[in-house]
Amino acid sequence: MSEIVVLSGSPSEHSRSEQVLKYLGKLLKQENFSVTHISIQDVPHKDLFQGRFDSPAFIDIANLLQNAKGVIVGSPVYKGAYSGVLKALLDVLPRDVLKHTPVLPLMTGGSMSHLLALEYTLKPLLATLKGHNLKGLYFLDSQIDKYQTNPIIDNAILERTKKQLYYFIELVNNQRSLTLSTY
Repeated sequence: MSEIVVLSGSPSEHSRSEQVLKYLGKLLKQENFSVTHISIQDVPHKDLFQGRFDSPAFIDIANLLQNAKGVIVGSPVYKGAYSGVLKALLDVLPRDVLKHTPVLPLMTGGSMSHLLALEYTLKPLLATLKGHNLKGLYFLDSQIDKYQTNPIIDNAILERTKKQLYYFIELVNNQRSLTLSTY
């Protein structure tokens, strides 16, 4: 079982959001978490396009998300919102797939004018799936070098990112403690 699921809604393999998500997964592994990275690119396109709720891939993804202690969801901003392929995937999952799960939303965009996409598009979408949204992270493209091991090149943003990540870890650990104490 994966304790943390990182879900990338980027249709591009080498996007900035994909690289930041992989970096966060690496940091979580250093904190001894089991991490599973799911990319929208790995989802069978035909199943996604046809909205096949009973697809084995969708069933596996739903099980991973429902059993996760925490989830990080990221997407680039397209036309003022998250990617359409991420929405298509989330639409076929059970409506409470993130119930009581800490969720760290993350978006990348070309300008500060897209900052509110996090608040007005991604976070409400995750809330409809019953996720417990954290504040979230928004990165400007200029703050990321997708070719570096640590893609976050702005020190202030890196510190804010680590602060959010460690708060996320604290919530995940609290979830783990609650689960263990109920047995």
